[in-house]
Amino acid sequence: MKLFFKKKHLTTCLTYLSIFGPGIVVMLADTDAGSVIVAAQSGAVWGYKLLFLQFILMPILFITQELTVRLGLVTGKGHGELIKKEFGIFWAWISVSTLLICCVGAIITELSGLASVGALVDIPVRKTMTLTLLFLIFIAWTGTYRSVELIALCIGAFELVFLWVAFKAHPSLSEIKTQLIQIPWHNQNFLYLMAGNIGAVIMPWMIFYQQSALLDKGLSAKHLKIARWDTAIGAFITQLIMAAVLITTAASLGKTHPGSLNTVQDITNALTPTLGDAVGKLLFSLGMIGASLVATIVVSLTAAWGLGEILGYRRSLQDHPLEAPWFYGVYTLTLIAGGLVVASGINLVKLSVAVEVMNALLLPIVLGFLYMLAWKTLPEPYRLKGKYAVFTGIILGATSLFGLIAGLMGIF
Repeated sequence: MKLFFKKKHLTTCLTYLSIFGPGIVVMLADTDAGSVIVAAQSGAVWGYKLLFLQFILMPILFITQELTVRLGLVTGKGHGELIKKEFGIFWAWISVSTLLICCVGAIITELSGLASVGALVDIPVRKTMTLTLLFLIFIAWTGTYRSVELIALCIGAFELVFLWVAFKAHPSLSEIKTQLIQIPWHNQNFLYLMAGNIGAVIMPWMIFYQQSALLDKGLSAKHLKIARWDTAIGAFITQLIMAAVLITTAASLGKTHPGSLNTVQDITNALTPTLGDAVGKLLFSLGMIGASLVATIVVSLTAAWGLGEILGYRRSLQDHPLEAPWFYGVYTLTLIAGGLVVASGINLVKLSVAVEVMNALLLPIVLGFLYMLAWKTLPEPYRLKGKYAVFTGIILGATSLFGLIAGLMGIF
């Protein structure tokens, strides 16, 4: 009898593990190079004053992506497909255009992050870009969805080093408490960075990716409960990582030399007082590589999936490149275009903050479509309705409005 229950328990665990993946991968990609830099900038300039936002955004991130999971598993269609079906081709193109703008900005940011890591160890940008692009093209062109997901999970796990770095920074709890009640709401630069943090956590491409990834993995409505747990765990992990990066720079640069970061080297320097030069550089490099690579994979796939949902070409990692040439072609061209821009030289820190603010400004469009689809498209048992529909509408509406206002006030 005991052996039976052990086997049953083991089977249940293996079932959960086989379904887990899309949620955690997209959340690890959420903590990308741009997000790491925005969090680092937040701690360096404002200390712990933006730490509260990381935890407020945790449930908002889950609410957003849970609707995505529900739409994908119940309807069996991608996000762009649903918008096209319910609102017409014009609005589908508006949505996908928003997606592609965000994807281009994100890919340039991710590849710039990898180039900066290469520069820390004296590897030329062109060589870093060449090796990175060859690796990313190889894993997509030769793998299935499950193999690409496994590689992304393994790479993304490097981001967890930021948790250790934050612990070694020895943050002061009394300072955290003091600064959390000293929020400079009327400061233009503070609002701009706040909008950047919102845009760094809730990104348009995440919605498209997770919905498409669930379908490419072959999941359906019967997997909804497990997929929700996958998403919840991912949301918890990604916001802990964001908080860890912010705490690290707040406990070092934010306390001793507060001010704006201009280069990735500046961020690395924030780690050296407590970890030493060699260890600090190594840990930051591992974390940034994990953040950048997993996000580059996810964002490039999202661009190829999203465009395919509108144009109708075959778009699955299960297909051979000869069977889905447009899908693999868009994936590859997106990477090459981003690599060429990065090779030309660009300020990563300023670009990263600007891209995340842009994400915040686009949230009303993205979250508006998500909410309307969940309210209109889903069948009765899964439809967004009642008090939860009102609550979700308020949360998504407030997040969109606040991100939009903070971004515009920060710019103007």
